[in-house]
Amino acid sequence: MEAEKKWYVIHTYSGYENKVKTNLELKVQSMGLEDTIGRILVPVEDEVDEKDGVKKVVKRKIFPGYVLVEMEVNDRSWYVVRNTPGVTGFVGSATKPVPLSDSEVEYILKSQGLDQAPKHTIDVVVGETVRITSGAFEDRLGTITEINHEKQTLKLDVEVFNRDTSVEVDFSQIEKDL
Repeated sequence: MEAEKKWYVIHTYSGYENKVKTNLELKVQSMGLEDTIGRILVPVEDEVDEKDGVKKVVKRKIFPGYVLVEMEVNDRSWYVVRNTPGVTGFVGSATKPVPLSDSEVEYILKSQGLDQAPKHTIDVVVGETVRITSGAFEDRLGTITEINHEKQTLKLDVEVFNRDTSVEVDFSQIEKDL
């Protein structure tokens, strides 16, 4: 019986949101918790900044000091998230994190353009080398070992410390290496 993943809010040191996201993605990967801890999100919005008459679009964090995590809470997943560097705790009571309501999640995901996952079509095959464009392994090359069209994910072998490490990424996180 698989428990349903819900979205939780974790409190981080201000300015460490992206670092926490990266550290947590690496921890989930290295500890094999992909089934328990899903998406990790730092919600941002585009804002036009004007300096000296020059307009520039910058990304501003909607909830500074907070990171959203889609996860199934159990003792192990709670411990992993809670002990990630930069995390000060879950939002909710000290012992039991409180998940976001469905309407809050829907609103936040919609604001990030993630409410309905756009179907990415990719033209790659197992054994092909691709470049990771975002996430913890950004700008690294990986060799495709598995393609999951249903989940829209790829498993790649990425070299980390001179060893191949299996990494799962979304179709949207890769580009063909030219």
